[in-house]
Amino acid sequence: MSTLNFIGGEKGGVGKSVTSRLLAQYFIDRSRPFIGFDTDRSHNSFTRFYEGFASPVAVDSFEGLDTVVNGFEEHPERSVIVDLAAQTQAPLARWIAESQLFDVFDELEIPVVFWHVMDDGRDSTDMLGRLVDTYGTRARYVVVQNQGRGSDFSTLDGSPAQIKAREHGAQFITLPRLQEATMRKIDANNTSFWKAVNDKTGPEALGLLERQRVKGWLVQIYTQFDTLGL
Repeated sequence: MSTLNFIGGEKGGVGKSVTSRLLAQYFIDRSRPFIGFDTDRSHNSFTRFYEGFASPVAVDSFEGLDTVVNGFEEHPERSVIVDLAAQTQAPLARWIAESQLFDVFDELEIPVVFWHVMDDGRDSTDMLGRLVDTYGTRARYVVVQNQGRGSDFSTLDGSPAQIKAREHGAQFITLPRLQEATMRKIDANNTSFWKAVNDKTGPEALGLLERQRVKGWLVQIYTQFDTLGL
């Protein structure tokens, strides 16, 4: 089964692009065909890290967003990952409503999945509630609590937003924190997670224990991804 995955969270710096890269690597390692789209014009990190799998797309035009779904008729087996920039829900919601996206994808029997990547701030929790209010039962939801952007998610626990999301079938996962120096090296070198684990001799190679930490980190994340039915 293929899926249309919107990786968002509305806020900048919560880890949307890292989550997109992780999902891309997961699909690669699971031999799942996919194509990626990067809406963040400020840094295009998804495109940089996974060149050949992802390309930029304009989120502020219907023509740009149409390219996200045009390939499903020819390649219904291929999933799509869309790395959303901050503050893109308004134009995205207009496109979805005016294009009757959910009706089209109901006919194709392809789930539309919204990934809400969040830090431990109150605004991330409030934005989750607004996301569920916007799309209701028409979409699936994956809530990603990014421990690299906070360690105390008590604001989310028991909140109206969490209760509402659970009532709509949302799945909650945790993105564990990777040691900061290791993540900085990966980001500085535009390294895919596959290369971070497997490159042992190149000029950008991580050290033995750094590679092991990345490998263990990916195992933890993949175990959670496996539960999502993607």
